[in-house]
Amino acid sequence: MMSLLFATQNSHKVSEAQVILGPQWMIKSLKDVGIHDVLPETGNTLEDNAREKATYIYQRFGLACFAEDTGLEVMALGGAPGVHTARYAGPNAPPEVKMKRLLEELGSGTDRSARFRTIIALWWQEECHMFEGEIRGRIATMPAGTGGFGYDPVFIPEGYSNTFAELPPSVKAGISHRYQALNRIRQFLTARLRPA
Repeated sequence: MMSLLFATQNSHKVSEAQVILGPQWMIKSLKDVGIHDVLPETGNTLEDNAREKATYIYQRFGLACFAEDTGLEVMALGGAPGVHTARYAGPNAPPEVKMKRLLEELGSGTDRSARFRTIIALWWQEECHMFEGEIRGRIATMPAGTGGFGYDPVFIPEGYSNTFAELPPSVKAGISHRYQALNRIRQFLTARLRPA
């Protein structure tokens, strides 16, 4: 089993990554390896933020690692909250407050189309590689469900009538934006570790 550092303190994300990358990997969080630094996120895009966080850890600690940035992009709001998704209602606002602001800004508008995008930057063998995942859907008129985290109670993925928070974790795990990006990492690493 090989270890790979996920540059996050979010245990939900680490668990999700562990399931997707599989038992041949031991996914560790920053907390697991004793790193308590606040990671920089000064970019104007998801790509910039993911690369900045992964590069910070790699250059400072020399560890093979990956970092991600995820944004919810709502078309009627010009792509907002986008890169500001995590800080949409303030830096420490709980998910309920962020969802409330989102629903208030959308109001009764008929265009509720949206997408989740995840960008992952992976430092592997002295190179930074970028991976992307995306899922389209729409914003519900009110939160529903108790599963998942973040904006899951208001996001209904394309082809479904339930929010991410209402869907079984196994269903969400197989279609989500983060799944797609992590699955691309899994394929990338598998190809490079396969015996010649």
